[in-house]
Amino acid sequence: MHIPPLAYHDPQFIDSDEGRPIRIVSEYLAPLRTFGQAGISATVVFFGSARIASAGPLGRYYDEASELARLITDWSARQCDARLIVCSGGGPGIMEAANRGAALAGGRSIGLNIGLPHEQRPNRFISPGLAFEFHYFFMRKLWFAHLAHALIAFPGGFGTFDELFEILTLAQTRKLDRSIPVFLYGSEYWREVVNFDALVRHGTIAPEDLQLFEFVDEPRAALARLQSRIQLRLSFAKSRCHPDA
Repeated sequence: MHIPPLAYHDPQFIDSDEGRPIRIVSEYLAPLRTFGQAGISATVVFFGSARIASAGPLGRYYDEASELARLITDWSARQCDARLIVCSGGGPGIMEAANRGAALAGGRSIGLNIGLPHEQRPNRFISPGLAFEFHYFFMRKLWFAHLAHALIAFPGGFGTFDELFEILTLAQTRKLDRSIPVFLYGSEYWREVVNFDALVRHGTIAPEDLQLFEFVDEPRAALARLQSRIQLRLSFAKSRCHPDA
């Protein structure tokens, strides 16, 4: 007599329409378990195009993303109980630059990869054990937001816009349980491709919505702005480690 496999051991069931809720919740629970075991609770998320290479026309953004990730990782390593881990989308371009910069500083970094027909392959600078593969965009975006304490968006296309405006919309509608500073790196690019002032002029966003983000143009200046926005939170964490500080 044939004994069927347990439903959760049956690939045909797991891959079926009826098994979709299990696949979705797995993309939440598996990273949750890994982050808990790794002691990761705070990230600085880097967004940006997979198509930007160091030698290309926008190559300076690759180099500056790498340098900024290096600076953040180096600074974070000196914070007690407040380690900010660089997190990227895990692929090439700006994502690779962010992971590379963290590695240059001797720190860990996360890659939230997603399977796509072109461009998206995990880069080699993601820390061992912190590379994740997603099928569902919305679960990947959940993990971008869930641990984020700051977001830095470099020049990018549809994917970058999707991820950036997801965070801005959550902030605008007050669906976040904490403030997430958002930095648009490369003011010339962002002011050209998105006319934020026109959105205010047409009444589709409020004037105060322009305060949900700020422009930065240089790695050390961007680090200084990030530090000023989250310094109080880090100081509180530090005081818990060193009560006499």
